[in-house]
Amino acid sequence: MPNIVETLSAIVGKGGVLIGADVSSRAVGVWREGGVQAKAIIRPRDTAQVSAVLKACHRAGQPVVAHGGRTGLVEGADAGAGEVAISLERMNRIEAVDTINRTMTVQAGAVLQAVQERADDEALMYPLDLGARGSCTVGGNIATNAGGNRVLRYGMTRDNVLGLEAVLADGTVVSSMNEMIKNNAGYDLKQLFIGTEGSLGVVTRAVLRLREKPRSQETLLVAVDEFDKLPQLLKLMDARLGGALSAFEVMWRNFYVLVTTPPAKQRPPVAQDHPYYALIEAMGGDAEADQARVEAALAEAYEAGLVADAVIAQSEAQRQELWAMRDDVEQCARFGTLHIFDVSLPIPKMEAYVADVNRRLATSFNAFRNFAFGHIADGNLHFGICGVDDADANAKTKVKQAVYEPLAGIGGSISAEHGIGLDKKPYLNLSRSDAEVALMRALKQALDPKGLLNAGKIFDAPAASRRAA
Repeated sequence: MPNIVETLSAIVGKGGVLIGADVSSRAVGVWREGGVQAKAIIRPRDTAQVSAVLKACHRAGQPVVAHGGRTGLVEGADAGAGEVAISLERMNRIEAVDTINRTMTVQAGAVLQAVQERADDEALMYPLDLGARGSCTVGGNIATNAGGNRVLRYGMTRDNVLGLEAVLADGTVVSSMNEMIKNNAGYDLKQLFIGTEGSLGVVTRAVLRLREKPRSQETLLVAVDEFDKLPQLLKLMDARLGGALSAFEVMWRNFYVLVTTPPAKQRPPVAQDHPYYALIEAMGGDAEADQARVEAALAEAYEAGLVADAVIAQSEAQRQELWAMRDDVEQCARFGTLHIFDVSLPIPKMEAYVADVNRRLATSFNAFRNFAFGHIADGNLHFGICGVDDADANAKTKVKQAVYEPLAGIGGSISAEHGIGLDKKPYLNLSRSDAEVALMRALKQALDPKGLLNAGKIFDAPAASRRAA
């Protein structure tokens, strides 16, 4: 009787299965040491093969972990030695673009940047954008409900997906490739697979919502001397720009200094002695009028005392340089083991929250660096924490406790956009009630009764399911 890898090899054909060093040589994730530990990586070419693979795994009780671009930060794509990974990297085709309906139909392995570029070729835009654009895949974006830089205007991934196709744990194909913005005919089944981290099904195809390509893109960097002025500035710019505001990123001073000082490649466009820096972008339809509108809004902000200094990009190259600062998160890794966090909380509570986190870190460690930055306008705050005592066996837990525990009392979330995976699983109860977790478990049991898909991620499987698997 063939073993499971042989069975799956027969399904996906030559080149469809990786084993041994071809598996372990693949990085397990971003900024993490070690390689993938799965017994094999299965690479189907179409939905029919995905269905056959999952059907065979279900019959054999074989746990499966879905792989996209492996750019997540919460160990959501980690696979153990007894699991197989299913990678949709060979299912990367852009199938169709409808310029009238403004939709794009893609396979789940399509890379985000390729989708953006194809939309641009058609004078359209796929608005989802994040730093991992060159590596992350549409399927991974959907599984994690990725957010990124333009959530303020265009929403999360779920707001940009009209329909999708997914395969359940037993191989059942659920095809709901809706192309309409409005469709209230029963349950919106795609939501079962958006943001559920591959635990309820493997996404194979999707219909993405496109927008008209902006004719102008105004980008400016603003220095602000008090946190309380940041939300005031956000409101002023949003109101004065008439709905064109697409990004409002904030960098705390230590992050700004980090990414504008050698060996970082960027140089400070404004002085480094301000406590906060806001990277603001507006997308519009009239370059001349939009430039005037941005300049008028900035002048009003100056007059209101909200802005200490500012620079407006005068070319596409300058715009890219401003964004390069915000995207250069890797600089945080220069000071030892890097602990990356993405949390969400009400804007008015952010300043006190950051101070509270730093106090807690100071209680546990003699030294640390906490680089703070984030999307802010949508309540998303990131930390890059490093420089703690890595010799302390409990260092990682202490850092997590310092970041997550204060959120429970202020209505925050331990995950703004990266998901739960394994990394945040012990802290899920800080953001979700017992009733909510029970409902999550009920959905998991209904769609994956053997607990084979991304087993043990988000929450532990019930003992009965673990035995069945």
